[in-house]
This record gives sequence, structure tokens and C-alpha cells, in this order.
Amino acid sequence: MEAPPQTPDRGEPGPREQAQQQQQEEEDAMDAFLDKFRSQPYRGRLHEDTWEQELDKIPMFMKKAPSEINPQENPELACLQSLIFDDERPPEEQARTYKDEGNDYFKDKDYKRAVASYTEGLKKKCSEPGLNAVLLTNRAAAHFHLGNLRSALNDVTAARKLKPDHLKAIIRGAICHLELKNFSEAMSWCDEGLRLDSKEKKLLDTRAKADKLKRAEQRDIRKAKMSQRKAEAQKEALLRAIQARNIRLEPRAPRKEEEEEDEEEPTTPQGGLGSENAIGAKVSLDEGGRLSWPTLLLYPEYGQTDFISAFHEDSRFMDHFMVMFEEPPPWDLERKYRPAHLELYFEEEAQQEVHQLGPESTLLQALQHPRYLVKAWTPAFLVLVKESPFSKSFLRGRKVHRLK
Repeated sequence: MEAPPQTPDRGEPGPREQAQQQQQEEEDAMDAFLDKFRSQPYRGRLHEDTWEQELDKIPMFMKKAPSEINPQENPELACLQSLIFDDERPPEEQARTYKDEGNDYFKDKDYKRAVASYTEGLKKKCSEPGLNAVLLTNRAAAHFHLGNLRSALNDVTAARKLKPDHLKAIIRGAICHLELKNFSEAMSWCDEGLRLDSKEKKLLDTRAKADKLKRAEQRDIRKAKMSQRKAEAQKEALLRAIQARNIRLEPRAPRKEEEEEDEEEPTTPQGGLGSENAIGAKVSLDEGGRLSWPTLLLYPEYGQTDFISAFHEDSRFMDHFMVMFEEPPPWDLERKYRPAHLELYFEEEAQQEVHQLGPESTLLQALQHPRYLVKAWTPAFLVLVKESPFSKSFLRGRKVHRLK
């Protein structure tokens, strides 16, 4: 009798079965992950309304780096910065990094930060003279755009000491000298650069402009000297004419030592200085050798004045009174200032003595009075109404020297 068939013993699954089982487990895990992803959206995704702003926070996609990096707001950028400016790197590598950073700021016209970056690069004191020369020259360009011409010139001068044939430093130095109106120095720098490159357009243009401006400056200096000599000759002639008339001028006030060194105006033996008053009118000498003076007429009763810018020395006071008081001035409400009723005086320096002059006298006669002193190149005289209450009150207490 045959034995009944037996179910074969499979034992451990074979390689094929194991592979199928592993694949099934992976598919189950992926299905579970997708189910979870669908129910819990990815937290790092870009939002539809703000994706541009969020993308700009990623270093690779930034359009412009922030001026100051906050590690909490921009951790990725702070990490990159720490890698870039790692002090453990060689000084030359760090200096180049700062140079590149400065160049980026310069392209963005952020010249202050460019100066700061180039300065940090120089602080690394790398051993490459050429690199330091470039840092100095680039910092000079940034200083130039900031208007710091002296600082720019100092930088290119230092750059040339490190690299005498650095053409960019020479060009920028020549332009700095031109802007500072150092025309001879600008031309000298241009000549040195043109020996390196005779066709450099910037140097050719700068030299031509400096030469033109230098010639104009020299021409202006010559004109100014000629004008000064002419003015001095006129002033000397004026002072000689005053001295010949025995007119006394008020001595000049003491001046500070540095001002006296610059003062070259001729003076009379009486110590007068200059020929212009505070108002700007001047004593003048005409072709006939006659003087005209800026003159003040004072009316103390009403606190009014008349200023005659050119009172000819041969003119009479009455001639001016006839013109000025042909119509009553607005302040003479009583209409008492009439030429025939007016008296003329001048005060001595202490104002305690008053001298009367005749209205029919000329200005020259008044100035030649032995007690008259011209102050500030402007003669001044008092005009009062004869026998008026104010005139009596004004003269009371003063020693009056009347006409005989």
C-alpha cells in the first residue's frame, strides 16, 4: 500500500521571495509617507503670495545682500559669511575676499562701505605688494567719489610706493591733483604715466586740461598783480593829495600781528589807512587832481542822515542844502529845515567841543579846519536849525566855537 503524499517542507523563503517581500514593504512605506504628506503639507514650501520675498532670503537667489547680517533672520547667510571671513585662512586670501567685497559695493555706488571693505583688506597686511597696491588704489577711487580728495591722493601715493608702475594709481592721482587745482603736480603725474603708456586717453585729457587751467591761473595772477599795482599807485597819489591839503586822518586802530603782516596799504604820516568807508564809497581823485569824499550830514533832532557818496571838495554845503531841501523831507513835519535857517557844525573827538562852519564854505575849507579829523574816510557834519529849541538844548553843556 502506497504512502499518502506529503506537503513539501519549504523552510526559509528563498532569495526571490525575500526580494518581493522587501519591495512590498518599501511600497507600503511610500504609500504611508504620501498619505502623511497629503495630510500635512511641507512646512518649508514657498507660499503663493510671498514667494518672491521668501526666495530673496536664500543666499543663492538674493538680489542684494543686507547691509547687516542678523544670524537669527539669515542663518544661512551668516554661516557663509563666517566661512568667507575665517581668520584662519591666509592673509592674502582674506585680503582678496575684502577686495572683492569692496568691488561689489563700489559697483553698487555704496562708496562708504567700499572704503570700509578695502580698509579691512589692508589691515590683513598680506605679503603681496601688488594686492595692497590694488586695495589702496580702489580705496582711493571710493574716496574720490565721496569727495575725500586728500585721502584719495594719500592712498594713490602709498600705492605707487608699493608698485611704481601702477597706471591706475597714477591716473587717479593726476585727477585728484587736477581737482585740487594743483595743476603743475597733475601735469607731472600725467607725464610719468604717459612714459608707461603714451596713448592713455585719460592721462592725455587730464594733462591737456591741467595745462589749460594752469595757463588761465597764471594769466589771472598777472592781471591781479597789475590791478594791485595800479590800485596802490592810485592810493599813493590819493594820500599825497590829502597830505598836501593838510587834512588830518584818524589814526588806524591797532591790528593783530597776523593781519598787520598781510597789510601792505600805504599810510599817511597821520596814520590813515585805506580809502574806503564802511558803506563802500571811496575817496576819489579826478584827472584834474581834485578830491571827492563820501560825506554824512547828520540831523540829531530827528535821528536822520543824508549820505553824499561823492562830495566834491570845491562844492559848498549850501549847494547841497538847496537841492536836498528844495522840498521838505517827510520827517520835517514843521517845515523848518530851510537852507537859509540851517547851521553847520562838527564835533571834536570827545564830543564836548563843537565848531561852527559857514554853510557857504566848501568841503575843502571844512576839512582843512585845524581841529577837524576825518574818521573812517567819511567826513561827518551836524545840521541844526538856527535858534531852534532843540539846537539850544543840544548845544547846552558843550563848548561851542562859533564863527567870528
